[in-house]
Parts: sequence; C-alpha cells; structure tokens
Amino acid sequence: MAPPPVRRHRSDSPPKLPAPSLILAGRALLGGRLQPVEIAIGEDGRIASIGRIRTGAPRHDVGDAVILPAATDLHVHLRDPGGSPDVENFSTGTIAAALGGTTLVGEMPNTSPPVTDPDRMAEKAARAHGRAAVDVLLYADPVGATDLGPLARAAGGFKVYLSPTSGIDRVPRPSELPPLWRRMLAYDLPISVHAEDPARFDPRAIPSDPTGWNEWRPPAAEEAAIAMVASAPTGLRLHVAHVTTARSVARVRELGWSCEVTPHHLLLSDGSGTDARFKVNPPLRSEEERRALWEAYRSGRVPVVASDHAPHALADKSLPFEQAPSGVPGAETMLPLLLSRARSGELDLGVLVATACDRPARWFGQPLGRVAVGHRANLLVVDFRSRTALSGRHLHSACGWTPFEGWEAIFPREHYRDGVRIVEDGEYVGQPTGRILRPEYAPGPDRAA
Repeated sequence: MAPPPVRRHRSDSPPKLPAPSLILAGRALLGGRLQPVEIAIGEDGRIASIGRIRTGAPRHDVGDAVILPAATDLHVHLRDPGGSPDVENFSTGTIAAALGGTTLVGEMPNTSPPVTDPDRMAEKAARAHGRAAVDVLLYADPVGATDLGPLARAAGGFKVYLSPTSGIDRVPRPSELPPLWRRMLAYDLPISVHAEDPARFDPRAIPSDPTGWNEWRPPAAEEAAIAMVASAPTGLRLHVAHVTTARSVARVRELGWSCEVTPHHLLLSDGSGTDARFKVNPPLRSEEERRALWEAYRSGRVPVVASDHAPHALADKSLPFEQAPSGVPGAETMLPLLLSRARSGELDLGVLVATACDRPARWFGQPLGRVAVGHRANLLVVDFRSRTALSGRHLHSACGWTPFEGWEAIFPREHYRDGVRIVEDGEYVGQPTGRILRPEYAPGPDRAA
C-alpha cells in the first residue's frame, strides 16, 4: 500500500528571509568580475539576497561606483591604554580605520601594561566599549601569562613576539617555545608571530638610517625565526606578521601557515627616506627585495595584507635615528593606497579583495569580507574616479603624519556597518558602537587564509 500523502502544515513552509531595510544597487565583484547587482540588506544587518529585487524597501543606487566588502585589518596598535592621546586611542584609531574602509581591527597586546592576564584584557575591553567606531578583536600576549586558560577564554587571539619591539622586552628563549606552543594548542585561537631572531641581528651594522636598520635587522633574522617556529606542532593556527621578503612568503606557505605583508613593505624600501619616519620593525628592505615582495603579492602568492598601524608622535620620530621608536601609521591608508594601485592596473582588484577583505575575516572566524548572502552587510562604495593626494594633516589618526605623504589614494565614498552608513562622502557619520569580537568559527579547508 502506498504511503499516505504528506500534508504540509503552515509550520512546514520555508522560513521567511528578514525583510530588507535597504537595497544597494550598483556594480560588485562577483564571480571574479564586476557586474550589475542589487543587494538586499535585512533588518538584522546581514545580506538577505543578491539579484534583481522587487520590494518596497528604500533603494540606493550608487551609479558608476563599485560595491566592495569592507576590509579586516589583522594588525593594529591603538596605543590604548598607556599611550598618549595625541598619538592614538580607540576612538581616533577606529574612526581612521572606518574612513579607510576597514570594519574590523585586530588590536595588539603590547600596550602599557601588556595584555598578559584576564584583568588587563577586561580593562582594555572596557576602554574600547562606547569608543570604538568599528569592531575590535583583542590579542593577548601568552609569554608573560601565568595561567593561560582564563586569558585564552577572554582573548580573540595570541601574539608571540620572538624579538624585542615597542613595549615588549621579554621574549621567549628558543628552549621555551615548544612548551609554549603546546600550551596554546588547547585553545584553537589565531596565533600571530613577530618573526625576527635577535641572535641574527648584526652588531657590526650602525643603524643611523633605514639602510643601516635593514643591515642591523637583516632578512636572515626573519628567515631564522621562521625556521625556529617550523617545529611547532601541527594544529596551531599560525600566522606570521609583516613578512618582508618573497623568500619568507614562500617558506611560510610551504609550512602551511598564513602570513601577511604590509603596504609599507610593499611600497617603500630602505631608500625611500633617510629619517626615522621610515624606521619600522622589521625594517624596510632593499628596492630589489621590495619589488620581489610586490610581485609575490600581486600574483596572488600572499594570503593577507595588514597595516601594522603603529603610530608615534612626530617629536619622537624626530629624535636621532637610533633613539627613535619604530612604526608607522597605516590603518586609514592601507586600503586606499592599494585601491589606487588597482585603478592603475598594477594590482588585480580580486587579489586586493581576497587579501584585505575575505581571507583576514575568515582568519578571524567572522562572517565578513564577502558580498554573500548571510554575511554581515559591512560594505563599501568606492568611486575609482575620485582620487586624492595623501596629506598627514588631513588624516584622522591622532599622530598627524604618514610616510606616504603626497601619494595617490582612493578612499571609500561610503561605508556601511551592518547595513547602517557610518561614512558618507568621506566623513565619519556613525556612532561608537563597535563590539569586541572573538572567532565565531575556526578556518577549515574552505576558510583558510
């Protein structure tokens, strides 16, 4: 006997999608090419549908501009707490990020004091609450932690410094690394590594300018540090920060890890300037190394681009080179500088979106970085005809300078966070409602950076 027919009750009906609150119409990068599209944003702030949409929701046609996913910056230093508000803080730094098209920043733990216990993590989160213009993921420093469990449950990721740098004097000895990796293995958090081996710094070099700094902290120090990490157990979510050579990129990818490059290592060399505004850790490399790194990036061999936004006061950068701190601002200019390269044809737009938007969001385990149904509607409107010359005094980081003075950039005309416009015509119009995020998922084979 045939089974009785299935009676479909109202409760069996397909679930309704959230009612759209806004429709963005324009061109978007879908399937590897720019094509006309309509994007329905639901009342929940997520992308509800993509295609031809017939609804009564407000419709915003962006004309010839391009709709792109907002960027995620894995690596910033907002100097809060412990820094001067004239240099940076959660408010100024995240507004700058928003104006530059970034919707989520990974804030490093080398503040003063460094984030090595849950109380310091809670203090830092409290300082961000009500002040952050975009979302923030907070890293912790596991090296100084006495009890890693409570810290790991509060942190969004770990940062391991293998070399001294701003705010970090204590670094692990090589013999301390194996137990440190094993301790972190239990928590499945993203792990960013500052890969320089101080044993390879050249004591014969005299670091009085960027060329001398490059000789003192040579590429060999980076390569040796990567070799030190190579014995880490499989299963760790390892990411090498600010890689400076194409050789290091190739080695990191052979090991199956993620890595990032920065705009200053891609676009500047140790010959770009002579003063401490061009002093960074790791150093700017030779023009030959820079060109090779740029070629690796533009050809799609680099997973992620990140700013390593590390502002300092101009007065401190004006000290004698050997006394001046290392680091340059970059959160506001990272995406605009590279959008300009995409406009000129030097960089494929798909490579830029993958490295600045999609892969870093996946690495942080966030539904961001793609124009895709179900993702948060954190979107940019970019008019590639609207170009500007960078000027430090017109940027929004409190430090008030840039190593890219006079360079061409393309800033987003609009920036939407969860479907709400926070940047309009290059002005920040949002509210400080950024949240502290932790990874929502671990990047599996389809999500790996």
